[in-house]
Amino acid sequence: MATIGTLPSPGSGWTLQQPLEAYSRPRGTALATQVRAGRHLKVLESAQESVCAGRLPRLRVRLHEDGYPCWVESLELLERARPSLPPILPRLDRHRIAGRLEVVLAFAEAARQRPNRYLWGGTLGPDFDCSGLVQTAYARAGIWLPRDAYLQERFCQPVAVASGVTCLLTPGDLIFFGTPRRCTHVGLHLGGGRYLHSSGRQHGRDGIGIDDLAPGNWDPVASHYRTELRGAGRVMHSHDGSPLPP
Repeated sequence: MATIGTLPSPGSGWTLQQPLEAYSRPRGTALATQVRAGRHLKVLESAQESVCAGRLPRLRVRLHEDGYPCWVESLELLERARPSLPPILPRLDRHRIAGRLEVVLAFAEAARQRPNRYLWGGTLGPDFDCSGLVQTAYARAGIWLPRDAYLQERFCQPVAVASGVTCLLTPGDLIFFGTPRRCTHVGLHLGGGRYLHSSGRQHGRDGIGIDDLAPGNWDPVASHYRTELRGAGRVMHSHDGSPLPP
C-alpha cells in the first residue's frame, strides 16, 4: 500500500496505463469525467485533509489534452499511471479537421447503435453524457476539444442557426442548447438540422438518439431542445493542451 511519502508531487506529470475516474470536488462522489488510458495529466495540488485508514487525499490535476481541471484519487493514480513528460499535441487547422469528420460522425453513430444510457461524466462508453460523447467522437479522429458543453461553445466559431433555418450548418458542426445565461447541452450535427446527442432522463432519451430542429417536429425531446436552442459552432482548430480560461 502507498504511503504519504509516495504522494505524487505538485508539478509532476503522469500518463495513464489504465482508465481513471475523475471528480469535480476533493470529496464526494460527483463524477466530473472519465479519463482514457494513454492520456496525460499534471498534478496541481493535494487536498488539505488528514490521511486516515491508509487513505491518501485526492489530487487536483489538469488533463493535458483538453486543459480540464479535476480531482483524482491518489492511490488510483499511483496504481494506474506512470511518471512521464507531456506529449506535444499538434494544433490541427480547419482543413485537416474537415478531412477527419467522417471518422467523428462514424464513431458517434456506432456509439448510438450500442446499448447505452446517459451517464453524467461519461466519456469511455458505452454510456456518455452530451459533451463527453462529442469530445470522444472528435478525439477518436485525433481532434481534441474542451470537455464541457459551455467550453465547447466558447471554443467553436459561431454559425448562425434557428429552428427551421439550418442552411449554414455542415455535418460535424456542434449545436448548443441551454438557458440565455449558459450552455448546458450539445449535439453533433448530422446534416439538414438533424443532430445526434446523449440526453438524460428528465427531458431526453436517457441515452444517445437523433433529433432535429424542424419547427413541425413535435416529438417531446425535439420540442424541448428546440425551445432551448442557443446557437451552433464549427470546430476550426484542435485544443493544444493549454490551460482553459475560467
